[in-house]
Amino acid sequence: MAKGYQPTPEDLAKAEQRRLKREQAKANAAQASAKVVEDERARILPREWVDLSPESVPADGQKVRVMTWNLLAQTLVRRELFPTSDCLKASQREHMLYREIASHNADICCLQEVDRTEKLFPELEKAGYAWVYAAGPRKKHGCLIAFRKDAYQCTRQRVITYDDQEVREEGEQRARRGSSFRTKNIGSLVALQKLGTEDDGVIVATTHLFWHPAQAAVLLREVTKFRNDGPESQRRWPSIIAGDFNFGPDDPAYALLMGDALLPEQKKRLDSSYVVHATIDPTVATDGAAQAEEEEEGAEAGENDPDRVIVNARPAQPSDGLLSDTELEHLFRQSGRVISAYDAGQRQVPGISESGLTFGSRVSVPQERRGAFEPIYTSYTHYWQAVLDYIFVLDAPGRDVSVVRLAKPHRKEAFGEGLPKKGVCGSDHISLAAELHWPPPQ
Repeated sequence: MAKGYQPTPEDLAKAEQRRLKREQAKANAAQASAKVVEDERARILPREWVDLSPESVPADGQKVRVMTWNLLAQTLVRRELFPTSDCLKASQREHMLYREIASHNADICCLQEVDRTEKLFPELEKAGYAWVYAAGPRKKHGCLIAFRKDAYQCTRQRVITYDDQEVREEGEQRARRGSSFRTKNIGSLVALQKLGTEDDGVIVATTHLFWHPAQAAVLLREVTKFRNDGPESQRRWPSIIAGDFNFGPDDPAYALLMGDALLPEQKKRLDSSYVVHATIDPTVATDGAAQAEEEEEGAEAGENDPDRVIVNARPAQPSDGLLSDTELEHLFRQSGRVISAYDAGQRQVPGISESGLTFGSRVSVPQERRGAFEPIYTSYTHYWQAVLDYIFVLDAPGRDVSVVRLAKPHRKEAFGEGLPKKGVCGSDHISLAAELHWPPPQ
C-alpha cells in the first residue's frame, strides 16, 4: 500500500506562516473596522483657528493655549430637556467629548460638569495631562483643571465653596454671607509654575456659577487673594478665570465684572433677584417636588429656565444681607477689571460684526460697552440658546495680555435643532479656546 503524504518540517513551517498571516489579516481587518466605528463615534465638527497677531509673538514671556468647556454631566441629562438630541446616552457622547478636548491641543483645560471620571481620567493621562478635580458638597459632578505635565507643575490649590463665603463683616452669619440661594457651587483655583523657570507661571480658576452677580464678585476677590497669598514671584503671575458663568454679555453680572456701569434695564433685573430661597430660609413655603430637586442638584435644578424665576422664595429683607447694587460694584472694583479673551480678540477681526459669529450680531449692545464681540452662542439646545461661557484674564501689574489666536465660533446653522448632536458636539455647550501671551515678569 502506498504511503500517504507526510509533510516535511519545512512544509509545516510554511503552513504555520500562512495560518499566522491569515490570522494577522483578520486581526488587521477587525482593528480597521473597530477604528472606523470609533472614529465615527468620535466625529465632531472641526474648529478653525483665527490668527489675531499680525507679527510673530515674542519668544520671551509666557504663551498659553487654554480651553474651557461644560461637558454636560451625564447625571443631569433628561430627555425632556433635550428632546431633539440624537446622542444623550453616555456611550454616544463620550468619544465626542474626548475628541473635542484633544482637538484643541491646549496647555490648560478648564472643564465643568465633569462626571464619569473613571472614563475621563485615563483619557487625560494618555493625552499627557495632570489634573486637579473638585466638586461641591454632595454633588455628583465637579470642576477640573488639566495641565500638560511637560509644561507646568501645580504648586498650590484651593477650593472656594460659595455658600460659605462672607461678603460683609457685620451681622449674623446669614447676613454676613448675603446668600439668595444655596447652590453647592464651587470655584477651583490652582497655581501652575511654568517648567524651566523659577519665577513664572499662571493662576487658573474654573467654576460653574449661579447666575446672580455675587458669586462672580466672590470668585474675582478670591482669585486675587489666592495670587497675593502666594510667594512674592506669584504676585506677578497673570490669572485666567474660565468656565460656565451662567450669565450673558447683556447681564448685570457681566457689566459689573467688566467694569461697565449698570444700565437701567440691568438694574431692574437685579431688583427682581433680591429674594431669599427656601434653601437659605427653611421657613419659606415650598413645592415638595421642586424643593427635592433643588436640594439634590443645587443651582443646576433651575439654571435652564430662561426667565430665571426663583420659586420657593420670599422677598429679601435688609437683615438677609444681600448686597445692594452699590455694594456689588464696590466688591468688583476691589479686584480690578478683567478682560474677555473673545470680546477683546474678536474686536481685532475686520468685518467680524457682519459675520453672524458674534453676540452683537443678534443682540444690540452699545458700541462703547463690552460684550458685543463674545461668540454668538456658547450653549444651544432646543429650548434655550445663550452665551454663558467665557475665558477671562486678570492681568498682573505691568503684564498686559495679548490675545494671539482664537478657536472660531461655529455658525448657528451647524447646531441644527439643538445640541448634543452626533458629528457636531457631545455637549449642550460649545467649547472655547484661546492662545494668550504675556511679557516676562519685571
